[in-house]
Amino acid sequence: MKDLYADRFGSVEDIQKEFLDAGYIASTEIATAVFIAHNLQKPILVEGPAGVGKTEMAKTTAAMLGVPLIRLQCYEGLDESKALYEWKYGKQLLYTQLLKDKLNELLGDADTLGGAMEKLHSHEDLFFSEDFLEPRPLFKALHEEHGCVLLIDEVDKSDHEFEAFLLEVLSDFQVSIPEIGTIVSKTKPLVFLTSNNNREMSDALKRRCLHLSIPYPEPELESQILRTRVPELEDNLRDQLVDFVHQVRALELKKAPSTSETIDWARVLVLLHAQHLDEQLVHTTLNTILKFQEDIDAVKELTGTLLAGDKEAGRKAG
Repeated sequence: MKDLYADRFGSVEDIQKEFLDAGYIASTEIATAVFIAHNLQKPILVEGPAGVGKTEMAKTTAAMLGVPLIRLQCYEGLDESKALYEWKYGKQLLYTQLLKDKLNELLGDADTLGGAMEKLHSHEDLFFSEDFLEPRPLFKALHEEHGCVLLIDEVDKSDHEFEAFLLEVLSDFQVSIPEIGTIVSKTKPLVFLTSNNNREMSDALKRRCLHLSIPYPEPELESQILRTRVPELEDNLRDQLVDFVHQVRALELKKAPSTSETIDWARVLVLLHAQHLDEQLVHTTLNTILKFQEDIDAVKELTGTLLAGDKEAGRKAG
């Protein structure tokens, strides 16, 4: 089995630099996890709130390596047929009709039912070969000649049965198909599994993976992220925005604003040519970072206090 990623990354610092060049601010923990996963060919289970950059991390890694990103979006009820393969029953039926005359020819000299069945059995595997198989994400990932990044997104939304099915893929990079046999990966994919912590993952799954937790970023890191992703945002407005968002995250809300939503808000403020945050501007754009009306209403009531907190923080910093 080929080791596609050998010598691709020389150090953790190399990875951080390449992430930065790609527009992704990677902490030392993130870069170290990717470095270890790359060198030991281990999957990474990335846990944390929605919108902190877990999926983007996998996308950026694929771009850095110059390989395809193959994504499997998990959901309740996901099974092997949607994740691995399905048989093209329509194609099988079509070929059966097209080959009907040939079948008559093949069975023409069979003088008994048993003889006809024996002849059919000798050809039945033709209809259960990869030519009649519809590949799904896991199958595609194992067949990538030059390797890929396999993203198993929001694995915590899948059922325990599907999680158990993944164990063979994650430990041996192979799957078993009853009609064909065992399919072994041509080049091991680099695997990222993401979880929003909707449920606890099994010990068996965790044992096969490196663990990485990505929390909401600290103010300094979030400011650096905004500087990279929305460079046209003025420095003072960026600082005010970050302070405000961090105060909002400290409130008891149904859903705290994510990093991706902070970036969206920064882009909205640039679009509106905003110079600073005021109550009117915050009230009209809160729906960018808050997605439940009761959260919006609660923050609207506290906007003046939160903005005053920003000013107080600025005076203390000064």
